[in-house]
Formats: sequence, C-alpha cells, structure tokens
Amino acid sequence: MTTLEKIVSLCKRRGFIYPGSEIYGGLAGTWDYGPLGVELKNNIKRKFWQSMVYERNDVVGIDSAILMNPKVWEASGHVKAFVDPLVECKICHERLRADQQDEIGNHEKSHKGQKVSWTKPRQFNLLMYTHLGPVDLAREAMEAISGFGVDQSEMDERKDVLDRFLESRVYLRGEITQGVHINFKNILDSTRLSIPFGVAQVGKAFRNEITPGNFTFRSREFEQMELQFYIKPESKEAQKWYEYWKQERMSWYLELGMSKKKLRFRRHEEGERAHYAQDAWDIEYDSPFGWKEFEGIHNRGNWDLSQHQKHSGVDMSYFDQEANKKYIPYIIEASGGIDRAALFSLIDAYYEEKDRIILKLHPKLAPVKVAVFPLLANKPELVKKARSIYQLLTTNYQLLPVAWDDRGNIGKRYYAQDEIGTPYCVTIDFQTLEDDTVTIRDRDTTKQVREKIEKLPQVISKKFV
Repeated sequence: MTTLEKIVSLCKRRGFIYPGSEIYGGLAGTWDYGPLGVELKNNIKRKFWQSMVYERNDVVGIDSAILMNPKVWEASGHVKAFVDPLVECKICHERLRADQQDEIGNHEKSHKGQKVSWTKPRQFNLLMYTHLGPVDLAREAMEAISGFGVDQSEMDERKDVLDRFLESRVYLRGEITQGVHINFKNILDSTRLSIPFGVAQVGKAFRNEITPGNFTFRSREFEQMELQFYIKPESKEAQKWYEYWKQERMSWYLELGMSKKKLRFRRHEEGERAHYAQDAWDIEYDSPFGWKEFEGIHNRGNWDLSQHQKHSGVDMSYFDQEANKKYIPYIIEASGGIDRAALFSLIDAYYEEKDRIILKLHPKLAPVKVAVFPLLANKPELVKKARSIYQLLTTNYQLLPVAWDDRGNIGKRYYAQDEIGTPYCVTIDFQTLEDDTVTIRDRDTTKQVREKIEKLPQVISKKFV
C-alpha cells in the first residue's frame, strides 16, 4: 500500500524534496526541491508549456510580476473575499480551518478524552504582504504604538508613521491569474490575436495557509500553471469552451501516465465556489489522504476584466471586427498546481516489488532519462568505453539528463535507478569491447536487449517520442 510516509521518505532519501530551512528547524508550509525534484517539476512545466503554447496557435505566454499594485487585489476581490474560516482550540489555542473536518477530528482525538471546544469561525485572509521602500516602517510603526500618555503633536506624528506603514504594503500574489488580466490590453495591442484566444502562465504564488499539511499538497509557497481563455460573452460559447477545456486538461494528465481510475471530476457546490466563479469543476486524485483537487476549471464570466475596468478606469473591452461591436469577454480558466501534480505523479508511479521500489514515471516526466554503467569500475577499458558512450548520449544527441554510475555492484545500481524512475539503463560489459554492442535495460520489465552503439542514440530517442 502506498502511504504518504513512504513518499516523504523516498523524496528525502533520493533528493526529490527536502523540508524547507531544515537545519534551522524548518519553516511550516515550505519545501525545497532537490536535484531530482527540480527536474520533475521542470518536466511538468515543459510539458504544460509545450501542450498549451507551442502546439497551439491560439495561446501565447506571459510571465507577470509577483509584486503588483495593491489596487489589483482590491479590484479582483481578494482583499475582501480571499478568506478561509478559522477556528481556535480553547484548550491548546491551535488554529485550524473550520471547513477541514478531518483535521478538526484528528485534533480532537489528540486531546485523548478532553472535550474540545472551539471559538466561533472567523474569516482569515490568505494574502501575504510585504512593504516597499527604503525606510524600516515596520520598526517605526511598532515604536509609534509602544507609548502612552503622549501629547497631541506626538500622537499626530505617530499616526503619520502608521499611515505610511499601511500605504507601503504590497501583497505577494495569492494566484498568478491577475497578472494576465491586467495585461489583457497590452497583449491585444502587441499581438495579432483575436477572440477566442488564451494566455498561459507558470509562476509562484503565496498563501498564508492556516494549516499547511499533507506534505507539499498545501503549502504557503507554491507554483501554478494556468490558462486564461478569452471568449465571446455568450452562454452557449462559454459552455462549449468550458467542456472543451475540462476534457483537454483531463486528457493531458492521462497522457502523462496517471491512472485513469484514480482521477475524477468533481463539481463545486454553489456555496463552495470562489467569488469570481460562475461554475467550477475540479480534477481530483485519489491520494493516500483522500480525493484531493490539483486542478480547477472555472467559468469566471467577465468578473476580472469588468472589475479592473471599474477600478482602473481603463477600457478593458474587446472590439470584435467580425460582429462590429465591443464587449468584455468571458474567461474560461484552467488552473493547476505544479507541486500537487508532482506529488500525485510520485504517488501514482510508486510501486513496491519483492526486492525493489519502482517509480513508474512517464519517460517524459522522469528526472533522469538514461543511466550509463560500466559493468565493473575497476576495469579501465570498460570505464573508458562507458565514458565515450556517456559523451555520445549527452553531447551529440542531448538525451538529457543522463546519469553516470560506477558505484557498487550492477544490481544495486539498477535498483537505485528504478527507485528514482529512470526508464532505461545502458550497461557496457566485456562483450561491448568485442562487438560494440551494449545492453539496454527497461525499468518496468527489467528485460534487457543488446543494441549496436552506433544505433543507440536513435533507439533511445524513439522511446521518448
């Protein structure tokens, strides 16, 4: 049985994911991606960009700033509506999300017989913020409120410091979406796109989660991959594209090897939808901690552009030359979590056999594509030949990344590569010195075939098409 504990152990042991700031005791809700983890995430991002941007002529990309004018978040509704319900345990004062019943239940069990009572839920805004400017206004603000019994002139001065402190506040983006919408006019003016068209983006977002948990599933710093697709403001058009993108996104995960029986759609209830959503469906994965969302497909209507037009005073409408009229487009959104996609890919690919652990990752997601081994590390002629083949695969044909390993016995090297998901291992043995053939071992079946060195790059490349 695949448990989260096994995945966490594998990730730490093999260099996929480490606890953030571990040598200083960590920082809740933050994670560092190691040498293999960063390759896995980059592969997911590359495949997303390839399918969304490179393989389509109706989608372009953007990379917007993390820090934006605070008015962006006021206009989008996040300052008021980007909230989760928070409750506090009256015994130990731990704070949890009121809508996470499994966490509430586990917390109550942890008190072992003591009856837990909770405070009334209050809304907690998830936006993180920082301050811009050369002066340490936070320190000055603390000093301003630290004294009592001062005269009116000093009170006025202290109030001025507090005002400047609040005015200097900017938010770390809670989603990458708004960076697309505030550039809607720029994209129209600088490209030849016409509706329907989309804008894709990959980037970091930040949320002050009340209770981060389940490994990387709920983090305070994470990456998103999104598409904002602009269409005519018509209900039939919206439904057509909504269904289209639902199926496209589900198919994308299936094409990357995720188990069909562990994926499903779930529609949001009316009271569950975000403030901007007219309709919302999640793609969920059957994880060790339950069915959990890792991509949402939303019908945002014309909420975003209408709000930015209202608050900025800039005309955000689109002129449809074919219909000879102006309108504010509807938006269909596909918003996925890269960290969640990576986590669920690892869970989905994890298999245990009698004497080995295998990560059956899709070859295009595998952090290492090929590993090259000399059969024996103490035979210079084998090592020299193996080095030449390693160079052949890395330099001439860019089958990257390729691993080199000459440590220990060949069986342990095979199993180490199985555990990190390397699809193919190439071994150079004594027969190689006689006839210029090598063995190619398949990760999933362990079967080996011999192949001429001159054909090796082409043979392996075909396996990744």
